[in-house]
Amino acid sequence: MREITVSGVRPTGKQHLGNYLGAVVNFVRMQEEYNGFFFIADLHSLTTHPHPADLQTNIRQTLIEYLACGLDPDKCTLFAQSDLPQISELYLIFNMFAYDGELHKVPTFKDKVRDQPDNVNAGLLTYPVLMAVDIVIHHAVKVPVGKDQMQHIEMARNFVNRFNHLYKVDYFKEPFGFTYNDKPLSVPSLDGEGKMSKSKGENSVIYLADEPDVIRKKVMKAKTDSGPTTPNEDKPEMIQNIFDLMSLVSTSETVSFFDEQYNKCAIRYGDMKKQLAEDMVTFLTPVRERIKELSADQAYLNKVLRDGGEKARISAGKTISEVREIIGLKSH
Repeated sequence: MREITVSGVRPTGKQHLGNYLGAVVNFVRMQEEYNGFFFIADLHSLTTHPHPADLQTNIRQTLIEYLACGLDPDKCTLFAQSDLPQISELYLIFNMFAYDGELHKVPTFKDKVRDQPDNVNAGLLTYPVLMAVDIVIHHAVKVPVGKDQMQHIEMARNFVNRFNHLYKVDYFKEPFGFTYNDKPLSVPSLDGEGKMSKSKGENSVIYLADEPDVIRKKVMKAKTDSGPTTPNEDKPEMIQNIFDLMSLVSTSETVSFFDEQYNKCAIRYGDMKKQLAEDMVTFLTPVRERIKELSADQAYLNKVLRDGGEKARISAGKTISEVREIIGLKSH
C-alpha cells in the first residue's frame, strides 16, 4: 500500500507562479507516487473573515487551478476541507492536547499579532492544531511543506505523541515534512526583493491566468539597475531575481547568454526582460488555456468536489470512529 501524503492550499483568489512552482508541481508528482489527499483549505481561510461570495469564488478558482496544473481526481483525492465534518470534531479533540504557552510561541502567530492586531482570534492561535488534524485524520506520513511550516509539522508530532501516550495506544503515526529537493523552491518577486507574494502588490506577481499582454507589461516593469560597471561583478538582489525567474522558464542556453552579457558589462536589461516575458508566456500558456476550459464546465467542477469529498469522508470517518472508541466517546 502506498504511503499517504496530505497538503492543502488556502483559497485566497488566483494562484501565482510561486504557488504553482513552489507547491502544486510537487503535488502533481506526488499523486503518481503516493496516496495523495489534496484539499482546499477553506476552514483555515475563515481566520480572515472573507465575504461569503468571495470565499465561494476563491474555492472554485483554487479547484480550477489545481486541475489546470495537473492534479488528476482519478489519481488523488481532491476535496474541500469544509466538506469533512470529521475535521471539525477532531480539531476540537486535538485542542485538548495543545497548550496555551506553546501556541503563543509559534512564529507565524507572532507575525499575525504584529501584522493584524485588530484581528487576533482564537482560530489564529490554534491554527497549528487544525493543520495537524488535516494531516492525521488521513494518517499521512509525508507532508509537502516549505521551511516556514516545519514547526507546524513538529507540533503535529507533539500532539500525536500526547494522544498516543495519554491513551496508551500506538494509533497515530508521526508525520514529517517532505520535499523533493534539499532546498525548497522559491520563486522571486518582480519588485526586486524576496519571493513572489500577492502582499507586495499586483505588479510583483505573475498569476497563472494572466493573459500574455498582462505578463509582458508586468515583466517589463520589473526593477533593474543601471547595469554592471566591472566584469564578473556580483549581481544585486533585484538583478539576481530576474536571472532566477529566467532559470525557471527559459532554456539553459538563454540564461547562459544573458549571464555572459552581464559578466562582460554588455547586458541590455530591456532585451533580457522581453525574452523573459515571452518565455513566461510560453511556459504558462497550457495552464492558462486549461483554466479557461475548466471555468466553462461547472458540472465537472461540482463532480470533482462531490466525488473527492465522498472519498475523503470515508477516510476521515474511519479515523474519527476509531478515535471516539479510544477516548471513550461512543456513539449512542
